[in-house]
Amino acid sequence: MTRKINNSYELGQSNAPTDGGDMLKTRGDGTLVWEGVADTTYVPLVWYGGRGIISGGLTPISNVIEYFPINTTGNATDFGDLTVGRYYLAACSNGSRGVIGGGEAAAYSNVIDYITVSTTGNATDFGDMTAARNGIGSCSDGATGLIGGGYTSGPTRWNVIEYITIATTGNGTDFGDLTVSRNYVSALSDGTYGVFGGGEVSGSNNTIDYVTIASAGNASDFGDLSVARQGMGSCSSNTRGVFAGGRDSEVNTIDYITIASTGNATDFGDLTLARGLLGGLSDGTTGVFGGGGHASSNTNVLDYVTIASTGNASDFGDLTRSGYGVAGLSGD
Repeated sequence: MTRKINNSYELGQSNAPTDGGDMLKTRGDGTLVWEGVADTTYVPLVWYGGRGIISGGLTPISNVIEYFPINTTGNATDFGDLTVGRYYLAACSNGSRGVIGGGEAAAYSNVIDYITVSTTGNATDFGDMTAARNGIGSCSDGATGLIGGGYTSGPTRWNVIEYITIATTGNGTDFGDLTVSRNYVSALSDGTYGVFGGGEVSGSNNTIDYVTIASAGNASDFGDLSVARQGMGSCSSNTRGVFAGGRDSEVNTIDYITIASTGNATDFGDLTLARGLLGGLSDGTTGVFGGGGHASSNTNVLDYVTIASTGNASDFGDLTRSGYGVAGLSGD
């Protein structure tokens, strides 16, 4: 028997258990009763899905969006185009809508685009970031998307975190600050915490920060990466986060963290090819890492890992084109 606590008799149905069962409700006279619930109106938030999306990149500057099913290895297929071709951008999802923001083209960009992941077609304008910048990281809890860090000319590295409501188009709003201003930062989430790892300060950085996505405020220290680096691909399950690759010089390192417990990252295994500025995404079980820069050239390689285990990555397939500075997300 499934049971779920709810303290409102009138509004109880809004939190019905996903598979029916009983719910504890308060009557008008103050007494508590278990009442049967037959519907399935309670839907948990998700920030991932079964279709992987890789967008943008360099060289040349690309507006390409491509996709692939995560549960089946194979090559990517064309999805559509971004509103503006750009690189060093970032992306997140609410499980159905993908949001792709920032980056650089002829100039630093504040553009935020969105797509419906289950269909194919060109992206649509969503709104603007609070400031144009590249080298950002993005994650979500299934409702709120975060965009953190970045770089503009000067050089100016940013500690800003901003947020958007993914289901509603509009501009970004200030959320708080990272503990260290940096660009080429990577981000992931377990649906509660947003985690930002690595990046560039005066060189590569090993900092891992975290925030509670539902509550705006400044980030706190989480721990350190096993190797200081920037431009990693990142993804997660609802318990474990994975950071893969990165550069000053390109590395094949894959680290993992337990998101609910602060602490340093632990070695997971190796990518099939050392590279940086790659994209990462997952379906909650399988993590896929695509594209990136390798030894002064670009790659179209897709690797995958099983997030719950450790070990080296395996070949998944190829992107439609080679490029680095790409962004990854997933949904259905």
